Amino acid sequence: MKKIVLLNILAFMIVGFTYAQSTKISGKLIDNKLNTPIEFATIKDLKSHKYTVSNANGEFTIEANEGAEVEITHMSYKTLVLKLSNMQSIGLEAAQIQLNEIIVSSNPLEDISHSEIINDQINRITQPRNVSDLFKDIKGFGISKRGAYASEPVFRSFKYEQLNVQYDGGMKILNACPNRMDPITTHMIPEEVEKIEIVKGPFTVRFGENFGGIVNIVTKSKADFNEGFYGSLKSGYESNGNNFVNGISFTFIDKKVDINVNSSFRNYGDYKDGNGTVVPSSFNSADYSVNVGINPTENQRIKLTWRQSFAYDILHAGLPMDSPYDNSLLGGIDYKIENIATKVESFMVKAFYAYVDHLMTNEGRPNFKMVEASSPVQSWTYGGKTELVLRPSQNIRIYTGVDANFIDRKGDRTRVVKMMNGMVFPTPKTFVDKIWQDANLNDIGVFGEGKFKVASNLTLTAGVRADFITSGIDDPAADFEALYGGEIEDQNEVNISANTSLKYQKNGLQAQLALGRGTRTASMIERYINHFNVNVDAYEYVGNPFLKPEVNNQIELSVAKNMGVFELGASVFYSYMQNYIAAVVNPDIPRKFMPTTPPVFAKQYVNVDKAMQTGFEFTFNIKATENLKFTSDYAYTWAQNYDFDEPLAQIPPFMAVLGLEFNQNKYFLALKSRIVAAQTRVSQSFMEVESPSFATLDFKVGYEPVYGLSIGASVLNILDTAYYEHLNFAYNNSNSLSGSIYEPGRNFAVFVQYNF
Repeated sequence: MKKIVLLNILAFMIVGFTYAQSTKISGKLIDNKLNTPIEFATIKDLKSHKYTVSNANGEFTIEANEGAEVEITHMSYKTLVLKLSNMQSIGLEAAQIQLNEIIVSSNPLEDISHSEIINDQINRITQPRNVSDLFKDIKGFGISKRGAYASEPVFRSFKYEQLNVQYDGGMKILNACPNRMDPITTHMIPEEVEKIEIVKGPFTVRFGENFGGIVNIVTKSKADFNEGFYGSLKSGYESNGNNFVNGISFTFIDKKVDINVNSSFRNYGDYKDGNGTVVPSSFNSADYSVNVGINPTENQRIKLTWRQSFAYDILHAGLPMDSPYDNSLLGGIDYKIENIATKVESFMVKAFYAYVDHLMTNEGRPNFKMVEASSPVQSWTYGGKTELVLRPSQNIRIYTGVDANFIDRKGDRTRVVKMMNGMVFPTPKTFVDKIWQDANLNDIGVFGEGKFKVASNLTLTAGVRADFITSGIDDPAADFEALYGGEIEDQNEVNISANTSLKYQKNGLQAQLALGRGTRTASMIERYINHFNVNVDAYEYVGNPFLKPEVNNQIELSVAKNMGVFELGASVFYSYMQNYIAAVVNPDIPRKFMPTTPPVFAKQYVNVDKAMQTGFEFTFNIKATENLKFTSDYAYTWAQNYDFDEPLAQIPPFMAVLGLEFNQNKYFLALKSRIVAAQTRVSQSFMEVESPSFATLDFKVGYEPVYGLSIGASVLNILDTAYYEHLNFAYNNSNSLSGSIYEPGRNFAVFVQYNF
C-alpha cells in the first residue's frame, strides 16, 4: 500500500499547470427557428474550462481569448462547438426530445439537488462482468458481491431496496432469487450504458419511492445523431479467467424513425486471486436490446424498448447454490409531447413490464450426495408513470404526476433427501418448501414538485409525495400463518415523503443545502421469507408482514468550485433513520431445517427505533494542461444502530480513488489507484467481521490508428495484490470460500472496437 501512495504522491507532484492571458468576451444565444433568446445555456472554454451561463436575454460574458474554442450546451438544444469572437450572435438548433434522463446538468430549473452524472470513458477500455462494476470507482459506493456474477451497488449505508435503482428514468427488473443472485445490474449490457445518474438522498419525489437515493442507469440514445446507418463491432479479452466479450450494435436514423439494436456475448471462466487461489466464478451470457424511436411531429416522440438477457452455467463462489440459468425480459413504451401550450411545457407517459426466470440448484456442491435442492423462482415487475410539467412563468416549473410499481414473486424449493445422519434412505424423501408464498407488493405514488428561481443565481425546490402500498401472500406456509395468528391479511400503508433544497450558482461556484424525508416500505424478503438463508450467516431468516416503513430524515450540504485549473468539491451529510429494519435472533422461533444443527434458532425481521449515518465526500482535480489531468475522490461513511448499540452492517470503508490521465487526439494513457482503509466498525449481530486495508493500481491505454477503429489495453491490479472488498463475502453455508471472496489478481486485458 505504501508503494501505491508514493506513486500517487509522485504523480501529483509532477503535475504542472499553465495559465493563459484572457479577456472578457460577450455574445448572445438565439433559437435558430424562433429567433428568441436562449436562457440557461452553458458556455464552456474547452482549454481553460472556465464557463458561464446565458441570462434571460440570451446574453453571456466569459473570460476567454478571442478565437477560443467553446462548447455550448443546453437541455433543449444540440451541443455546439465553435471558435468565439466578441459580440457574436450564435444560433442553436433545437434537439429532439430525450425520454430517459432524470438530470440535466445545464439548467438550474432542471437540476436535482445533490445529484451527479457519471460518464467515465476511461473505464470503457475494460470488460465489466455486469453493470455493477461501473460503480467501483464512484465516490460513496461499494459493491455487494455474492459471487463474480451476482453483485450490486451499495451507496453509503444504503443497500438493496433502500436504493431506487432503475433504467431510463423508471423501468425496473427486480430479482427473483431471495439470495439476490440476479439483481437489476445483471440484466442489461454494460456497454449499452451511456451514463449513470445519481441522486444522493431523498431530495426529489418524482421518480418513485426514494429512501436513500436514486440510481438511474441511462442507456445510449442515437436520436440526436445525423441521419444515416451506423454500426459497431467490439471484442475484448482478459487473461485472468480466459474471458471473452463480443458485441455488435446497429443504428438507423431518419427524421421520423430511429432504430438501435445492441447485442453482447460473454464467456467468463474461473479467475485466480492475488494468492493464486482459483475462485469459482464462471458464467456465460447473451443479451440483446432493441430501441425504436418514432417522431410523429416535431414536438412528440414515442420510444419502444425491448430487452432480453440469457445467462447460464453460473457459479456463485459465495452462495450455497449455483444457477443453471438466469433469464429475463423487459419491454417498455414511452410517449412525450412538449410545448403543448404557453403554460404547459410537457406531458409524458411511461409503461413497462419485466419478467425474471431463475433457477438455483446445489448440483456439484458437497451436500448434493445427501440432499438434492432445486429452487425455480420467478418475479414480475410492471408499472409506469405519467408526468405533467407546468411553467406558469420563466422562473417557475411545476412537476405533478402519478407512478406505479407492481411486484409479484413465486417459487418453491424442492428437496430430495437421500441420506440423513449417515443413513441412506431406500426411497428418497421429497419435501417442498415455500420460498415466496406467492407474494405481491404494489405501490401507487402521487407527487408534486416545484422549482422556483427566486433570484438570478438561486433556485428553490420543494416537493411532496404520497405512496399507497398494499402487500400480501396468496399461498402461505402453515407454520408462517401459525406464527402470525393463523391468518395473515393484506397490509395497507400510506407513506408521506417530502423534500426542499436551495441551490446557488455563480461564476463556477455551486452551493447546495437540501432537506429530505424519504420512506421505504418493507421488501418482500423482509415481509415474507420463511426459514431461508438470505444473509452472510448460517441463520434461517423469517419475514414479518407487519413491519413499519423505514424513514430517512436527511440533510446534506455541498460546495463545488471550478477555477479553471482546479476543481474542488465537498459534501457532508447526516441521516436520522426511524423504524430501520434489521434482523434479530428470536428464541421463540426454532430452526426449521436440520433443527439440531447450530444455530438452533431463527432470525426474525424487526423495526429498530433509531439509526443514523453521517460522513463526507471530497473531490480535488487539477487540469494541468489541455491534455493532462490529475483526479482524486474521497468518501467516508459512519453509521450506527442505536438500539443495538453497534455499527450498522455492511458499510463501505473509507476509500480514495486517485488518477492521472493524459489525452491526445489519437490516444490516451491513464493510471488509477484505489486506496481502501480497513473496516473495523462491524456489526456483531450481523456476524460481520473486520476487513483489512488494501490498495490497487491499474494502467490503461487507448489508441485510434484510423478513424472508427479503437484499440485498448490495460493491466489491472498491476502489483497482483491479494485483497477482498468489505462488502464482498461468502455465506457461511456456501461450502465454497467460506468467509470472503478475493478479487482477481493481476489481469491483462485488450479491447478492439470498430465503428462504421
